[in-house]
Amino acid sequence: MKINCLIIDDEPSSQDVLKTFIKDVDFLHLVSVCNNAIEALDTLNAEHVDLLFLDVNMPKISGLTFYKSLQSPPSVIFTTAYTKYAVEGFEVNAIDYLLKPFSFNRFLTAVNKFRNSNVKFDQAIKQEFLLIKSNKVLHKVLMDAILFVEAFGDYVKVYLLDQCLVTHSTFINMTNALPDTKFIQTHKSFAVNIDKINSIVGNQVHIQDKIVPIGQKFKSNFLSKLGEQGLN
Repeated sequence: MKINCLIIDDEPSSQDVLKTFIKDVDFLHLVSVCNNAIEALDTLNAEHVDLLFLDVNMPKISGLTFYKSLQSPPSVIFTTAYTKYAVEGFEVNAIDYLLKPFSFNRFLTAVNKFRNSNVKFDQAIKQEFLLIKSNKVLHKVLMDAILFVEAFGDYVKVYLLDQCLVTHSTFINMTNALPDTKFIQTHKSFAVNIDKINSIVGNQVHIQDKIVPIGQKFKSNFLSKLGEQGLN
């Protein structure tokens, strides 16, 4: 399921950056690009839009004023070169606030906040793939390709059949992005793909040639989940 996006920004250079970033994220679909609030209103009346990338500083009417005027506004990520608008932006429940110039990684963080706050999109995307940045490369990783994940300080290791990706993320954010129908936490630092389990020996899960520990705190829930799946 694609997330329909609308760019509202009067600066061509900012439009180009957002268009490029949106194009690089498979689950985003750019509906249109608008130079001002009037154009945006026409588009919103004609098209289904899930997420706005809205510049705060625009001629005639500001992005904040425009957003507050909408009856049933889509979710919004504000973009601006001025930090002074951040507080007001969050007062209207903005998903995030991107300070120009922003990186692709910062953009992706904001988009993932929207995904994680919206159950409908979150569940649809969770069942298919994750976008994982590792060693400056953005990988599209199918859920079924993940064996297990491991907390690693300020990073998370994502173990695949043929490689291990190390990405800058918290363990809780990673596990929240994984579908709970397939993945279950076995330890404070590990979560496994149930479909990839080869065997369980004592307090250890064997997956391929890897061994994942089962923590005492997580053992009961883990075994219960396996029972639901008919695996114990």
